[in-house]
Amino acid sequence: MASGQGLYKSPAVCPPTEDDLQKLSEELNLKCTTEEIQAITAQFKNTATSFQRLSELPEPTLPVKYPRVPGYRPAEQDNPYNAWSWKCDIKGAATGKLAGKTVGIKDNIAVAGVPMMNGSKILEGYVPEFDATVVTRVLDAGGRILGKTACEDLCFSGFSSTCSSGPVRNPVDETRTVGGSSSGSAALVAGKVVDMAIGGDQAGSIRIPASWSGIVGLKPTWGLVPYTGAMPIELTVDHLGPMAANVHDCALLLEVLAGYDEGRDPRQPRDLKVEPYTALLDKGINGKKIGLLQEGFSTCTEQDVAEMVEQAAQTLTKAGAKVEKVSVPMHLDSFAISEGVAIQGAYNNMIVGNGNGYQWKGYYATSLQEAFFRGRTARPYDYSKGVKMVCLTGEYMNRNYGNKFYAKGQNLATVLTQAYDKVLQEYDVLVLPTSPYKATKLLQADCSTYECIETSQAMLINTAVANSTGHPALSINAGNIEGLPIGMMIMGRHFDETTVLQVARAFEKIRDGE
Repeated sequence: MASGQGLYKSPAVCPPTEDDLQKLSEELNLKCTTEEIQAITAQFKNTATSFQRLSELPEPTLPVKYPRVPGYRPAEQDNPYNAWSWKCDIKGAATGKLAGKTVGIKDNIAVAGVPMMNGSKILEGYVPEFDATVVTRVLDAGGRILGKTACEDLCFSGFSSTCSSGPVRNPVDETRTVGGSSSGSAALVAGKVVDMAIGGDQAGSIRIPASWSGIVGLKPTWGLVPYTGAMPIELTVDHLGPMAANVHDCALLLEVLAGYDEGRDPRQPRDLKVEPYTALLDKGINGKKIGLLQEGFSTCTEQDVAEMVEQAAQTLTKAGAKVEKVSVPMHLDSFAISEGVAIQGAYNNMIVGNGNGYQWKGYYATSLQEAFFRGRTARPYDYSKGVKMVCLTGEYMNRNYGNKFYAKGQNLATVLTQAYDKVLQEYDVLVLPTSPYKATKLLQADCSTYECIETSQAMLINTAVANSTGHPALSINAGNIEGLPIGMMIMGRHFDETTVLQVARAFEKIRDGE
């Protein structure tokens, strides 16, 4: 009797009644007969036995290796740029690559014992019991985590006005947006509150705020940095990556996030010994071929942005690089391809899939799924305007077109990837403006819904392509116009972050007169 066999157990699943299944049959147009409904109702009892046993089995979880206390939500005077979602102080290993470095963690990434909202009221009150893989790697490397950085509501905005704790202000000009969705990470690095931060990027959410705040932000090759323990939007475009004040620290954090401290080289299919990114930064770019992607410059709505980025790229000839204009005509269709995947993908994965999605192998954060399911079913009206747009558009497309446009977007993303791979066979990296325009003013209280939604996406015209193709892409400050930073994006071959970082470092040295 030690196993509890024969004793009453609280049921894991409330079984459906015949009326429940009859209503579902009508809703799904199955036209079930009374006999079918009765048989399926009876059969559910057998299925419920499996669910009961499944609920009783302990599941694996992600490790929590370092002690911490929950921390606190900072008061206004203790929250520069309104960029912290939650403050804490978690010390990692005594030694390591990040020893002495302070780190901010975007609030879509789980830190055990610390509240996580992902910028949304829907998750308010959720406290994960596990550390995301990247959090463990930061702590193992000696990093000190000072808190969770504010992000846009469910990360679905490239602006910085939708976070449930209020707009995040740009340290360069606090009347302006810092960009999103990794808004708090960028602001805290740019404001010198932390040394570095982890951001997330589904369409430009690391690179846009890096561009507008003047820091360095890298979206790595898809799959290089584990997403385990972070809340996804769409699994085929989700990325986590480093944000830092300079190229060296960006490369250093990437080494940790990608797993160098676990004794392997993430760029290789086997455990081959290759020098880490930081050791290769200053090897130079003499003889490298750099392509100025003309379609990326043509998308700029502010011509001075395009001109500054081109001038910045041309200075790389001083380091021995060859700079030429190149063309990838399909770039002009890349946002349409990206949006075809992102809208329905985000709705079906993040909303319907309750923050976990389906049909992939890996660790499913069941506590996050439960918290998000309860929140979205209890108070769906608390979504931001942009997320409501995703819900309505996604459900409309599901009901009327199935997954036609999602599937076609994924198919064309393969063609788009091949188009970039082809030009990258000849050129080591491609360069284009990160954003088509400078950081704009934060939205006012009387802004229209259309303005709120439109401002959340317009800046993604050049960045979303790298999420669709999976290529690494980095934003570095090309210079300032009227005091506002202008981002230059450097895009490279899959798993060739080394060259991307080398080009960025070469430009940084020229820009700063080193």
